[in-house]
Amino acid sequence: MTEKEYNLCVDLYADNVYRFIVKNLRHEEDARDIIQTAFEKLWRNREQVENDKSKSYLFTVAYNQMIDHIRKVKRIQLKEDFHESTFIGQQRPAQLKKVLMEALNRLNETQKSLIMLKDYEGYTYEEIGEIMDLNASQVKVYLHRARLAMRNYLVSPENVL
Repeated sequence: MTEKEYNLCVDLYADNVYRFIVKNLRHEEDARDIIQTAFEKLWRNREQVENDKSKSYLFTVAYNQMIDHIRKVKRIQLKEDFHESTFIGQQRPAQLKKVLMEALNRLNETQKSLIMLKDYEGYTYEEIGEIMDLNASQVKVYLHRARLAMRNYLVSPENVL
């Protein structure tokens, strides 16, 4: 990968990787740190990374950095809660968003990442498999189970709006 190809990779994928990580972590500063580390690793390994594999490589590195970060945070028992203020005119959409986020947060790390990559970012099963080191069949099965878990939570009587 040349310097020009690296710069093009930054332009093309930085926003997508950032959105993926920040949706999972829900903390912008940590997401920025992870993205910066991922691009730094891509730069250091640019001779070994083929240009057409740069997207997959970047998402894989960012995903692994995110998992390491989550494990580290769990180990030191830090927990930050972010509460969104709701406005009277936007109460129903705010409630809906809150319930959806609660459903997403109830999933394990793998399921949450699969939902984010497929449904929010629009990646194919094969691309997700490359990013998460799974085969396409595993991606489909895990994604189906994640969606079922979300559906079961969303249709429970206390969560129906």
